[in-house]
Amino acid sequence: MQPTIVTWVLIIFGAITMAPLLLAQTIMIVKPNSQQAKDILVAKGEDWRDKTHFRSALGLAWADWLLVVPLLISGSIGVILGHAWGYVLWGAAGSISLYINIVLWFMEKEYVYPSRGALAYYSYYWGFFVYWGVLALAYSAIRLSGIEL
Repeated sequence: MQPTIVTWVLIIFGAITMAPLLLAQTIMIVKPNSQQAKDILVAKGEDWRDKTHFRSALGLAWADWLLVVPLLISGSIGVILGHAWGYVLWGAAGSISLYINIVLWFMEKEYVYPSRGALAYYSYYWGFFVYWGVLALAYSAIRLSGIEL
């Protein structure tokens, strides 16, 4: 189960997709009530819609750092080393990425889409996380079944 070009493409795509999010999540954890956190996670000069919006953002930031980051990093190390457990962890990270972004589609689209536009929304703000989640989950299942791509 040595890494293939597809493996490396998914690792790089995942890193590029997740890095800015994790920076934003770090700011949310370290300075949750700051204007900087609101500027990054809501929109420049905007405020949280309500306490639930703020609490959701803070909870998601902690969940990303406590669950997604360890799965993503250890899974990536595992797939680079060619171990089956790496693909299992990657599949878990992909499932979480897919799951939360389906939830966010219903929670946030009416706010994020108009402020960011179609291209930004369907690429970075929502799309890349869904695309990476689907691809990581499918690729992990394919590799664990013994097929090399």
